[in-house]
Amino acid sequence: MYLSLGSNVGEREANLRAAIAALPAAGVRVTRVSAFYETEPVDYLEQAWFLNCVVEGETEKAAVELLRSLREIETRMESKKLVAKGPRLIDMDILLYGQETIETPELQAPHPRMHLRRFVLVPLAEIAAEAVHPTLKKTARELLEETTDRSTVRRMGSSGKT
Repeated sequence: MYLSLGSNVGEREANLRAAIAALPAAGVRVTRVSAFYETEPVDYLEQAWFLNCVVEGETEKAAVELLRSLREIETRMESKKLVAKGPRLIDMDILLYGQETIETPELQAPHPRMHLRRFVLVPLAEIAAEAVHPTLKKTARELLEETTDRSTVRRMGSSGKT
């Protein structure tokens, strides 16, 4: 299972680290975390740049139950989405849930726009280049090579600087 995390309000790196630290209590065993990437906003452009990463994990939870646990973390961190695709303290999305395809009003997995977003594909390809999108039948690396998204995605250095 792969999660996308993003933050563009407050201390972005601290927000990502706090969300990752909260995952085990939510039933997720974190197995890998990508580097952090500074990314320009997509869709809603009048906002600060994001810090994004991808987390690989394992869980016994059903996908919808996992989604609810992620929303609980966002709520505890007092993240509010005042504008769709707008600024937020933390945003957590399920990208891939194994090889399952899930279509419910609450959850779509694979994430329906992941193949269109460099801010998702770059960190995903870093830690799981061969992960296969179950409906598109392409690897994360292939999706990154083929995406038409040309938005800026800059890897952060170990000092937290780009």
